[in-house]
Amino acid sequence: MMNSYNMDDSNALKARKAIILARVSSKEQEEGYSIDAQKHRLETYCLRRNLNVVRTFEITESSTMGDRRKFMAMIKFVRAQREPVAIVADKVDRVQRSFKEYPLLDELIQKGKIELHFNTENYVIHKDSVSQERLMWSMGVIMAQSYIDSMRDNVKRSFGQKIRMGEWIAKAPLGYMNVKDERGKSDIILDPDNAPLVKKLFEEYATGAFTLSEMVEKARNWGLRNKYGKKSHPQKALLHRVFNNPFYYGQMLIKGQLYQHRYEPLISKALFDQCQAVLEGWHKKPFQWAGKEFVFRGLITCATTGRLVTGSEQKKTYKSGKTASWTYLRCWKPDNPDKKMWVREERILAQVEAVLKGLQVEPDLLAFLQGYLRQTEQSERGFVRRQVGEWQREHTKLQNRLDTLMDLLLDGTIERAEFEDKKAKIRTDQIGLEDNIAGARAGDDSFKDSMLTMLSLASEAYDLFKTSNTALRRELVNRVFANLKLDGGKLRYTLREPFDRMFNLTDRHGWQGQQDLNPRPTVLETVALPTELYP
Repeated sequence: MMNSYNMDDSNALKARKAIILARVSSKEQEEGYSIDAQKHRLETYCLRRNLNVVRTFEITESSTMGDRRKFMAMIKFVRAQREPVAIVADKVDRVQRSFKEYPLLDELIQKGKIELHFNTENYVIHKDSVSQERLMWSMGVIMAQSYIDSMRDNVKRSFGQKIRMGEWIAKAPLGYMNVKDERGKSDIILDPDNAPLVKKLFEEYATGAFTLSEMVEKARNWGLRNKYGKKSHPQKALLHRVFNNPFYYGQMLIKGQLYQHRYEPLISKALFDQCQAVLEGWHKKPFQWAGKEFVFRGLITCATTGRLVTGSEQKKTYKSGKTASWTYLRCWKPDNPDKKMWVREERILAQVEAVLKGLQVEPDLLAFLQGYLRQTEQSERGFVRRQVGEWQREHTKLQNRLDTLMDLLLDGTIERAEFEDKKAKIRTDQIGLEDNIAGARAGDDSFKDSMLTMLSLASEAYDLFKTSNTALRRELVNRVFANLKLDGGKLRYTLREPFDRMFNLTDRHGWQGQQDLNPRPTVLETVALPTELYP
């Protein structure tokens, strides 16, 4: 490489003090490029150039990741010096592998605070460097950045290939362990100590009889310990991740997508799904009568304290020998949160039945609504098609404008900055249209699905609830109600969509609207149609 700096020109060389910068990116230093090897070469360089070394910075950190604390400590030292300082490094990439430090270094150079000496490339950047010299510095940074980008691309490709081959690219989860085979290749195997305990965790939790806190205590009693970090007993957050990790039944979750892995599964998919159901509250039994099916188990909280409402069965045997049983729900008194109270489950079930009855659609009204949907479906689809077609035509016009802009840029008619500004505005408009098109299609489907679900379930919910077993009752309650709270003996709730829109609208007049010279919208139009299509 040409010598872009005349070392014999004493007028150009201002710095007499120097600091040595020796950096490696990790503790696994590459052969021939260790800290010691760099220091030896740079000390020889300073001796040859008559530079007085006042400090040596040995840095083991990435030049592209994080805030580079040690690098910034060197900059702070330089700024504290009264005289110009030469920063002596083996190569450009020892100082920087990207342009993020460029403004900081260039400011110090222009103020005459520092010179950059690169031993291997054999040039110096200083305040009076000409454009050719500064270009060489920039090219050095570009080459270093290109190397990092290429290495990053290779890592991504390698990770992608590993994922396709079913290989996990991170630390093994609890119950597994990272090992190397006889050829030094990484592998993951079942941890002989922890795997049986983790499997037992899944089996116990799947019963629904224990909370996460209780499972933490069980794990502690069994001697289950984390292999990483402080190697302590797993806490609630870790167990929550364990029960949500599909790795245990044979799949790995990477950026929201599942991939089959090649390692030995610890549990079955069915057992994993059972634990998922418990986490979602379907089969939780955080109370004494864990084996008893209660309609509201895990579905209702106390409005006073926010705690989960639990159930208890009370039995009474009469002199005749007959036995009767009642279910009571435990909550806390609204006027005294420290005192518990017991409410007959029948009382709350009656309130649920009243709500479901309010949703009930009479047979003649149901027939009318079904006919209404059949009559309007075709016109709705036509409207959606026309609207989507209009948005698509507008999207094509914007694309043509974008193509014209590109031609103007290539012809030199407009500047790059103007092109980028106009391009950004056009792309913003295009993305908005793309969202409208997708939303229109999804909204049309959502409307039909919503109405069909509402009609079929609402027309049958009350009768089903009255005649069904506990499991189906629980499903109906969970399907129709949200945010169930017990406020003393009163049930507080909100209804899930679309049931919240039709509660008590059981008369045909309410559904049809008022048919006069200025008819108001029907209930169907006001509560069910996508608002972006029907403003």
